[in-house]
Amino acid sequence: MFKEFEPRALEILAKMSLREKIGQLNQAVMPYDEASMKAFKDRLRRGEVGSIILSTSATAGNDEQKAVVVEMLNDLQRVSVEEGPQGIPLLFGRDVIHGHHTVLPIPLASACSFDPELCREAYRTVALDATSEGTNWTFSPMMDVCRDPRWGRIIEGYGEDPYLAGRMAAATVKGFQGDDLSDPDSMLACAKHYLGYGFSEGGRDYNRTEISDYTVQNVVLAPFREAVKAGVGTVMSSFNDISGEPVTSSKKYLTDILRGQLGFEGFVISDWFSVQQLIRQGIAEEYEDCAHLSINAGLDMDMADEHYSRFLEGDVLAGRVSEETIDRAVLRVICVKLAKGLFEKPYAVSKSVDRKEFVRVAERLAADSMILVKNENNTLPFPKKTSVALTGPYTFERRGLQGGWALDGYLGASTPNMEEAMREIVEGEGGGRLMCTGGRMNDDSNYIFSHSDHIVLALGESYEDTGEARSLSDISLPKAQIEMARKAKMSGKKTVGVIFCGRPVALEEIEPYLDAILIAWHGGTRAAHAAVRTVFGDYTPSGKAAVTFVRRTGHIPLYYGITCSGREVNGYYGEGASNCYTDCPASPLYPFGYGLSYTSFEYSAPTAERDEIELDALKAGEKLRFAVKVKNTGERAGKEVVQLYIRDLKASMMRPLRELKAFKKEELAPGEEREFVFEIGYESLGFYLPDGTYTVEPGRFEIYLGDRSTTTNKVDITVK
Repeated sequence: MFKEFEPRALEILAKMSLREKIGQLNQAVMPYDEASMKAFKDRLRRGEVGSIILSTSATAGNDEQKAVVVEMLNDLQRVSVEEGPQGIPLLFGRDVIHGHHTVLPIPLASACSFDPELCREAYRTVALDATSEGTNWTFSPMMDVCRDPRWGRIIEGYGEDPYLAGRMAAATVKGFQGDDLSDPDSMLACAKHYLGYGFSEGGRDYNRTEISDYTVQNVVLAPFREAVKAGVGTVMSSFNDISGEPVTSSKKYLTDILRGQLGFEGFVISDWFSVQQLIRQGIAEEYEDCAHLSINAGLDMDMADEHYSRFLEGDVLAGRVSEETIDRAVLRVICVKLAKGLFEKPYAVSKSVDRKEFVRVAERLAADSMILVKNENNTLPFPKKTSVALTGPYTFERRGLQGGWALDGYLGASTPNMEEAMREIVEGEGGGRLMCTGGRMNDDSNYIFSHSDHIVLALGESYEDTGEARSLSDISLPKAQIEMARKAKMSGKKTVGVIFCGRPVALEEIEPYLDAILIAWHGGTRAAHAAVRTVFGDYTPSGKAAVTFVRRTGHIPLYYGITCSGREVNGYYGEGASNCYTDCPASPLYPFGYGLSYTSFEYSAPTAERDEIELDALKAGEKLRFAVKVKNTGERAGKEVVQLYIRDLKASMMRPLRELKAFKKEELAPGEEREFVFEIGYESLGFYLPDGTYTVEPGRFEIYLGDRSTTTNKVDITVK
């Protein structure tokens, strides 16, 4: 995809001085004051900058940022193209993570939709939104598999499963980059964080990671393989080490595996100031050591700390870095810029965009991402013509609905809060009555509880407790919210908890007080409308958990893809509970893949077209075909996510008890029965050895077809 541009890139490279080449490997921070801007333009004229990051801090999602101004970007681009030594255009990168002015649900929520095509469509609108104001490169998607929800950045990824993360990551890349990367409406994507950042020990951000090569190959790398197949243009290296080796200076990970095994052709950029962090990590002694360690490992562009600009020229002259190494990195950067079409169309053109369509897609994704995890005695949906008491910290909250990394999200009427959305539906459409309080413990909630037919508690966690450098030691809801739910339960009214969160919060304490629980996540611009319309039945819930919901924080880590223990302590699947913990059940509150609907689905026993296959036939491309019939046994239409898991019963390496390998999401009408057919082959039945070799071994496999990871609905097959 990018190598086809090498001939032209080589022509450009041949004209460049060493200093100009190094400039292409430098991403500088956007200057905003007049004095800094003047000096910065002089640097552009000397060819000392290849890209600009439109941010003022590493934790941009939680810090107020300057708005993007098209005219300012075009002015800088003009200086680089028209006054720079070789006329090479700039890349403008910004943290457009899950939306621009119209904000989508956080990526973790989007994964719960189990709908990659909807995700692709949604991120196409994000690209249209952001490129209309000049940003041509986003630092997304983040595909760190994470199994510790204490980590604040779990919001940015797709949960605990490598297969689901890979499907969603590929869809996001295709949404951002479109069918033609050179189109001005397309946005260069960046797969991050490569590699293993989601395994930060204890869920503490920026912490060390200890990951075996086996886990790297089978879990951590899996989403990156899919992003590379989808044509992602850039990759961001991660802060962390892997088993004592910082990724920033690791030839093994940045060159041997990323380029050698995965076949990545674009360029690699560091994370914010991670080049100089090699000193704190004990790999470099002086700042001047950081640059040559990173560039020699295969890290092409330095984000923000300017160490390449300061030291690489001296490194080349001293023989620590070859000019050939510099040329390879520059060639990659120029190839990506050529593929992006920046040499032909370097300037951003302000244009009007259809924000109504953006909002429509955002609400659809928000609704499909919400998970109904409890619905006792069919509490939901509520009738619209009713009286409702609405209280809780998210009653009037607006900014929190957008979640972390919403740098440019429109607020005000563009992001309605729960009170506004519910008033529109209850009083405007249903002719009912709404009473609200702000959710304080000394307010008049008892009064509105007693004078209403139904209670909705708008609960959750602050967006400021999520995101970068926002890890928690306890992921339970605040005690005040649990007390609020207890008070509501005492009223005797049907009580629904709508929970806006950025991680799978621990619900053990509050769950008994709620008749129904809707996980609404930090759902973006249309979170409140999607949640309220779900509560009143305009939307039928179809989200499934992309990450395990633990009962309490002390159960972390807990995830479905575990290997079988030597003794009966596989508590996720209900085995040996008393051997796991003596003070509480060991199983999750809600397992991976779980989610309820307003209708019900009945599964038949799965069938296999054949129960044996030769290994050589698999290698030759033959597929195994499995089917299961699903019937909508309820009274309303609903979407169901049919999930296929495998278990390799005996292998040379321990294999997980379940591995997701396929899923389909389709809507069934009341009474409709449909056969879901899956074909899986060689690429689904094997695993990677620690050295990166892929293998499928003969033996018996269990194939599970059901509505969650803990399903027991299975058929057996043998690979001979």
